[in-house]
Amino acid sequence: MNSTPVSAGERREGQVMEIRIGIQHSPRELVIESDENAEAVLERLGAAVADGSPVTLVDDKGKKVLIPGAKLAYAEVSTEEPRRVGFLG
Repeated sequence: MNSTPVSAGERREGQVMEIRIGIQHSPRELVIESDENAEAVLERLGAAVADGSPVTLVDDKGKKVLIPGAKLAYAEVSTEEPRRVGFLG
């Protein structure tokens, strides 16, 4: 089963990504901000879809989200760049 969260050793320190997940027959998508490795997340989600097992993701605050692999419609992973402060000039 792919329900184990990614360990801290697989996380990229300081880099936050946004994961958008669509669930079949649900009008809303899940949006999770996480510092997990993007490739590892996509690999785990792909395996969950292939075998229909649930997968657990952990957000950047430590909250765990269980996603049913059999009902996953799509996943979009994007890395956020740090916000710049200041004026362009």
